[in-house]
This record gives sequence, structure tokens and C-alpha cells, in this order.
Amino acid sequence: MTEADIADLFAGLGQVSVRRMFGGKGIYFNGVIFALELRGELMLKADAESAPDFEAAGCTQWTYTGSPHGKTVAMPYWSVPDGAIDDPEEMAIWARKAYEAGLRAEK
Repeated sequence: MTEADIADLFAGLGQVSVRRMFGGKGIYFNGVIFALELRGELMLKADAESAPDFEAAGCTQWTYTGSPHGKTVAMPYWSVPDGAIDDPEEMAIWARKAYEAGLRAEK
């Protein structure tokens, strides 16, 4: 996904910026990270308040196996709900939820 693709995808939220991180891209709005693109997958930030919405929409949480302990580590990022990628209005709703989670994480 190019930076122009990312900008188009989140146009309903406003002008976003992209920074390289984790071998992928961190996506920011007003200086707050709210999404990641990693290994071709787009993920939106969620927290205790918004994660139930993502789960109810059938999204999956980003997890990985940590080393050296081998335990599963859950990250605060979730897959994008089906249909949101192709629906700018729906994507704006989910992007706003992710941005609000990012704001709460900064407090």
C-alpha cells in the first residue's frame, strides 16, 4: 500500500502522515498513531473501550509469539472490518474510533 493509497483510504478522517516502523508503516492523524500497515495488512488501534466494537464486527486482534518465553502477546491493533476498505464513509467511522483510542492511550 503506497502513502497515496493510505491518504485516500483515510481521507474521511483528514490528512494523515506515514512513518516507517516495525518493518511497516505507522499511520498518524494530528500526531497520534492510530493505524499500522504491516506485511500488507492494515490494522486499526483499539483499546478497552473500542475493542468490543472491533470484535463484534468480526475483526481479529494482532498477536505474535514473544521470545524467549514463547507466550502469545496481544497488541492494541485490530484488522479492518469487512467492507470498510471499500466504503469511505464506513472507513471514516472506524478510523475515528482508532484515532480516539490513540488519544486515550496518550493520557
